[in-house]
Amino acid sequence: MTTNYKTIQARPLSPAVGAEISGIDIAAGISDEQFSELRQAFVDYGVIFLRDQELTPQQHIAFAERWGNINVNRFFKATDDYPVIAEVRKEADQKGNIGSAWHTDHSYDQRPAMGSVLYAREVPSVGGDTLFASMYAAYDALSDGLKKMLLTMRAEHSSRHAFGDAAYFNADLDDLGDRLGNTAAATQDALHPVIIRHPLSGRPALYLNGDFTVRFEGWTKEESQPLLDYLYNHARQNEFTCRFNWRQGSIAIWDNRATHHCALNDYHGERRLMHRITIEGDDLGAYSPS
Repeated sequence: MTTNYKTIQARPLSPAVGAEISGIDIAAGISDEQFSELRQAFVDYGVIFLRDQELTPQQHIAFAERWGNINVNRFFKATDDYPVIAEVRKEADQKGNIGSAWHTDHSYDQRPAMGSVLYAREVPSVGGDTLFASMYAAYDALSDGLKKMLLTMRAEHSSRHAFGDAAYFNADLDDLGDRLGNTAAATQDALHPVIIRHPLSGRPALYLNGDFTVRFEGWTKEESQPLLDYLYNHARQNEFTCRFNWRQGSIAIWDNRATHHCALNDYHGERRLMHRITIEGDDLGAYSPS
């Protein structure tokens, strides 16, 4: 993370992941040079944050389209007028929030989403922070023996258990029905390397997550679970993380291939409304040390 930027400023939020970016006003327009540096900061830090952005939905969409093609989420409720914008919402009288467990988005797709552009429209007076963890740091901290084994492995990811009919038998999801749906579309299964070569940085990253990873290829679920649990706990160690405190007008742009995230559910009795646009990604190849 040593890039010298000319048109933006980056303030790291932790040694492992995340930076707040200043010098950008999306509504006023971003030059090609600024956007190039913003994209480089995204690669350098895994997740970047912008403050005090006043955006219409059209401006949010136009900004997201500079990152790539938009992936329309199958399961989240969209805003009434803009189907490419998904609501990440919790009302004051609702108990459950969306994304409270550590995860990365869309790993069940054959070409998982690159990342998301999440815009804060309404935030609670206190609470509602999001945690991010670096999967580069998680890989680097593994033992040489475990790295060697994982480099040869693939894992199965699925949307079925998370967004299909079976998910709604879980009492914890009983008040999510107006925010998540379309259970019949939860038919995605994908195999991905456990250690990927990141499409932009070329670095090795751990690619598993508790929401969507089902098992290792060639292993049963029962055989897979102890090692999966070990890796999930390893990946969210405090020293791999940063914490972002939202304000109205804040934006987070995160890389699903390099990070996990977790939305804290500690603001009961208050409303939180975020608008999320997800960006299409690339095929994920296995990392092979040279």
